[in-house]
Parts: sequence; structure tokens; C-alpha cells
Amino acid sequence: MQKLLILKKIIMTDFKKILDRAKELESKMKESQEKIKNIEVEGVSGVNSVKITLNGEGEIIKLELSDEIMNENKAIIEDLVIAAHNNAKIKLKSKTSKKFQKPQVVLVFQVLNGHYN
Repeated sequence: MQKLLILKKIIMTDFKKILDRAKELESKMKESQEKIKNIEVEGVSGVNSVKITLNGEGEIIKLELSDEIMNENKAIIEDLVIAAHNNAKIKLKSKTSKKFQKPQVVLVFQVLNGHYN
């Protein structure tokens, strides 16, 4: 009976450590999400005729069209806007994956393996 109580105490202690580490991980992930919101990237096309700025969540926060581009036909402008948006998305994906995704993955494995302090 005493061995069962000792075993139960060990299990509960380990479980509490896991929960504490999970809370730390959640806090760090929320912090990373806030940092991501503040990221801005600019995509361009047509020799800077179209510029699109995205925030870290992928929302368009700014669109700039040069005066010269306004003389083009609608289809060309549409294509340039799409190209600038795609350019910005590529930059955003690159920037966020370098800064945030890899450390979080490492942190998850550290928590799961009990190596995170």
C-alpha cells in the first residue's frame, strides 16, 4: 500500500511538472504570436509599380500604385497586384519561419522530453 502511495506521489509530481512546462510553452507561444502580429513585409512587382505591405497575419495593410501604372489596362494592373501580393507572402513566410517556427518546435520537443528548464 505504501509503495502505491509513493508511486502515486511520483506520478503526480511528474504530471505537475508537465503541466507547468505546458503553461510556460503556452505563454511563449502567445508571446511569439504577438511578435508575429508586429511583423511587416513589402512585396513589389512591375519595377516597383505596385507595392503591397502585409502584416504578420497576412493581412494587406497598405497598397501603393505608381502614377505610371494607372495608365495601364485593368488586366495588367490586376496581374501586378497579384504578383506583388504573392511576393509579399513569400517574404512573410520566410521571415516568420526563420524567427518563430523553429524555436517553437524545438521548445515543444524539449518540453515533451523533459529537457526544458
